[in-house]
Amino acid sequence: MFAKKIVVPVSAALGLAIMIPAANAGGVTYKDGDKYMKLGGRIQLQYKYENPDSGNSTDSLFFRRLRPFIEGSLHPDWKGKFQWDMGKAINSNEIAIKDAYMEYSGFNNTKIKLGNYVFPFSREFITSSKYQQFVERTFVGDRSYGTPDRNLGIHASGHNDSKKVTWAASFSSASIDPSNSKLDFDSPVNRDSDFNEGWMLGGRVDFHPFGALKFSQGDFKREQKATIGVAAFTWNNDGDNNVSPGKDVADVTGFEISGAYRNRGFSTDLEYNRFDSELKDGTVTSGLYKNGQTTLENWMVKGGYMLMPGKLELVLGYSGQDADNYEKAWTRFSGGLNWYVHKHDMKYQLTYRQNSDKDGVKGNDETEIFAQAQYVF
Repeated sequence: MFAKKIVVPVSAALGLAIMIPAANAGGVTYKDGDKYMKLGGRIQLQYKYENPDSGNSTDSLFFRRLRPFIEGSLHPDWKGKFQWDMGKAINSNEIAIKDAYMEYSGFNNTKIKLGNYVFPFSREFITSSKYQQFVERTFVGDRSYGTPDRNLGIHASGHNDSKKVTWAASFSSASIDPSNSKLDFDSPVNRDSDFNEGWMLGGRVDFHPFGALKFSQGDFKREQKATIGVAAFTWNNDGDNNVSPGKDVADVTGFEISGAYRNRGFSTDLEYNRFDSELKDGTVTSGLYKNGQTTLENWMVKGGYMLMPGKLELVLGYSGQDADNYEKAWTRFSGGLNWYVHKHDMKYQLTYRQNSDKDGVKGNDETEIFAQAQYVF
């Protein structure tokens, strides 16, 4: 019965996706001397099936992301970029602003961005959705559970001459959607009226012993690459918008250690995150929180192998989450197949995910299946 329920809609989703024609990706750039303008974007058509052990199964077919962008420059060492998402519209937010910044690159080995940009925490979150091996990120890259979103502020990044050491730092305004069951960071440029407001400071350092390893998953080049990184941040409520008694967050600190390895078609990614969060109301015991505070821990290990070099990849992963008020740690086993038509520019993905003790509730299990077609131009 389970198979019959999912085969038809999964086949329909993938069949519809295959109708998208192949083309050279990477955006279209118009140049006039030092001046240029680049247009591009990504399309992600996703099918999702959810089957909880207690309750009815549900499924849906939708655009997970529809993200065009415009990037350009009129002057040497300066550029601007803005990107928006029309895929996952919520209520009145029909368009969500993503990247929106101006950048100066005139310093040696250093770039400075001013605007809305990815906060330098969590290797999996920094890795773009278009470069992921599973259809959806694991706990460590999920901004609903402690990982910061794109934030509005000043962002610096750079590297040493050999590019074996890279770094990034940000000071920004960041919002939290008040909820006892999540630790949900959001960008202030797409805020709702009840979001807690605050300031965030953090940074990261990554070491690449065999040369720089980009924030991208899977091994196409079959060259030995490795990285290990550490990151940390602190967020504090500025007191401007506390309208959800019992849910308003007072402060959050985060720590990350992560690593990755690539060689001969194998890829491995590992990450551990820890967040210490405190509510304004120290008496609340609900969701993640016990007596108004929690230590939220996320971890994951993921491995992939190219069964057909650069074309067909098998991926397996295990991830987990624990919090002070959880009855039992929430764990996930994930498995997937990726068919790369043109590497990450055009690919089809199938991911199976088995949740055990979801939301920290013992015996609350759920099966999820994702199918996604991606086209990047």
